[in-house]
Amino acid sequence: MVKRFLGVGKVQVGLAIMLFFILVAILGQPFCTHVLHTSPYQVDYMTLGGTAPGGKHWLGTTSAGQDVLAWMLYGTRNSVVVGLASAVIGTVLTVVIGTWAGFSGGWIDRFLDGFILVFASIPTFAILFMIAGVMQNAGWLLVSLVIGCFEWSGGARQIRAQAMSLRGRDFTTALRTIGESQSHIVLSEVMPHLLGLISPMFLRLIAAGVNMQASLAFLGIGDPSMPSWGLMINWAMTQNALFRGLWWWFIPPGLALALIGFATTMINFGLDEVTNPTLSTKRMNLMRKFEKAKKLAAAKHPTHAEETAA
Repeated sequence: MVKRFLGVGKVQVGLAIMLFFILVAILGQPFCTHVLHTSPYQVDYMTLGGTAPGGKHWLGTTSAGQDVLAWMLYGTRNSVVVGLASAVIGTVLTVVIGTWAGFSGGWIDRFLDGFILVFASIPTFAILFMIAGVMQNAGWLLVSLVIGCFEWSGGARQIRAQAMSLRGRDFTTALRTIGESQSHIVLSEVMPHLLGLISPMFLRLIAAGVNMQASLAFLGIGDPSMPSWGLMINWAMTQNALFRGLWWWFIPPGLALALIGFATTMINFGLDEVTNPTLSTKRMNLMRKFEKAKKLAAAKHPTHAEETAA
């Protein structure tokens, strides 16, 4: 299945984009320091007011004379790390609470289902705004915890429903009959059946975490000394970059956010093609060829009824 998954064109595009951003997150700061010999905090007084891309500054400079490429390279690490960390936290909470509720049943299921519904009805961004506003200068770990702890409820009900279905299957009933522990049944038998839900959920949470972090930074919440894509857009807005024509200041971070969302969507499409045969691109192409060949054969060799009618 892995070979088939990696052979899907959409997956290859999505993974290539994600791999690019991960490499930039890992190597961006050393590249900026040792190759470009600059940093986001370094000011080029000859470019105050902002200069277009070219020459020494590949992506131009801000109105304060700071290199935009340096901001992007440093900001990628913070944005990607927050997105991945919040996705891991959210996925763990989703799987643990959803599986526990669906497989346990009884009062535990009712209690956890109510807990999930309460979190699902909370206006997430408003709560994030208030919490992060109280905790000014919050680091990436705290921001990741806040985002992850409020982004899990959407998928928990899906996991719960699937776990409830698996709880009544013959193989789980047989395992309980022979005395297998519930934890062993969940980890060894139930969890593999949930991977089809967990994988796309994790990818969606990555994109949600990156965009949520950017939104908080755009509103000026978080550590202002930590460059990020959202903080770049925030400063571009406060300095009227759009009206001053400094497009190179806000387009790169906006494009990066869009590409993260596009990459996770492409990978999810690939997962759908692998797990759902009716959505397989190869199958659909074969069906189109078959229908075309069928029509050509019908045109060349009309049936007896068609000849009589003619």
